[in-house]
This record gives sequence, structure tokens and C-alpha cells, in this order.
Amino acid sequence: MSTSKQTVAWYFDFISPFAYLQWQLLQRQTIDFTLQPIPTLFAGLLAHWDNKGPVEILPKRQWTYEHCLWIAHRHGIPMRLPTQHPFNPLPLLRLCIAKQNDHVVVDRLFRYVWQEGHLPSDDHAWQALLKELQITQAEIETTEVKDTLRRHGDLAIAASVFGVPTAVVNQQCFWGVDATDMLIAYLQHDAFFSTAAFQGAQNLPVGIQRK
Repeated sequence: MSTSKQTVAWYFDFISPFAYLQWQLLQRQTIDFTLQPIPTLFAGLLAHWDNKGPVEILPKRQWTYEHCLWIAHRHGIPMRLPTQHPFNPLPLLRLCIAKQNDHVVVDRLFRYVWQEGHLPSDDHAWQALLKELQITQAEIETTEVKDTLRRHGDLAIAASVFGVPTAVVNQQCFWGVDATDMLIAYLQHDAFFSTAAFQGAQNLPVGIQRK
């Protein structure tokens, strides 16, 4: 049996409170795996799959924030909602890429939004963040950075990623913070994933379809 460390491709967007929560939970894991953060524009996934984000559905919007705050409370994760949501996450995503998706930077950017309550449009806080991370606005707006972000979106779609956060291991997708335990079980080689019931889920025939 191979003892090589497993790699988790983790597609995320800083706009997602669920991504922030899962990031925090994954940092607490004691099992040995390599987490590969892949900043991905959530809006691009929604457009490709002809879907809506949770906060675009009015009653689901309030529930989303309430649920996220509950999850944070349940797990002792500091959380503060930003001044408005949704917001334009592109500056954060591009900044992350310009810094080679370094784990320290990913963590800092999540805290900027979901602990400090700041947005990229908060000029004073944003300029202070750029200074702290020793990067300029011009460096995060290069063609190379922008092309990389678009390529991440293409990779996500090719991997059947439809939302964030999504972890992909061996072509198996685990979507959402609610699937964190499922992901960890998979990484620990839980026998459930080899059962006929689980394997057969992908072949369930389509019944009636909504027009």
C-alpha cells in the first residue's frame, strides 16, 4: 500500500463564507495531506452551470449568513460578516495568485474579509493590506495573473466543480463545508467509498425534469 501523501486540490473563492469556514477546519486536521489552494471565481462557475449563488435567493440569503455564523460558533471559529455581501472578489483572488497561493497569504486574505469585515473596496484597509503583504496594485493586475485566474476556472469546470469550496481528490469531488467530514474519511481510506451503493450513486437514472 502506498504511503505517499495525498494531494487535495481545493477550489475556493474569498467571497464564500463557507470557504472561509472550511479553510479554518482543514487547518485543524491532524492527518497528513497536501492542500493545494486554487483561487477560482465563483461567479464564473455559476454562469457556466446556469446556477444561482445562495445569497441570490432572497430567503436563502438570510439563512446562509445565519448558518455560517452558527457553524463558526459551533466550532469556535472567529467570524465577522463584512460590511456588505456579495462583493467583487477579483482583487483578492488575483492578489492570492500573485503571491503564489501561499497558505499564509490565503489565511490572511480570509481573515481580512471574514474576521476583520473588510472588502477590497475599503481603500484605506486595502492599501494597508497591500503594504503588509509587500505587493503593489500593479503586480496583482498583470495579464499573467488574470490569465491564471481564468485558467483556474477552466480547470474547475473540467473537474466537474460547480461551487465553492470544493475539494478534489483522485477525481472525486467534495463540495461545501458540510462535506468536510466526508473528505477526511476519504483521505483516511474509509471503506464506504468502495461500496456498491456509493459507486452506484453516479449511475442513478434521471426521472422527471423541471422545465
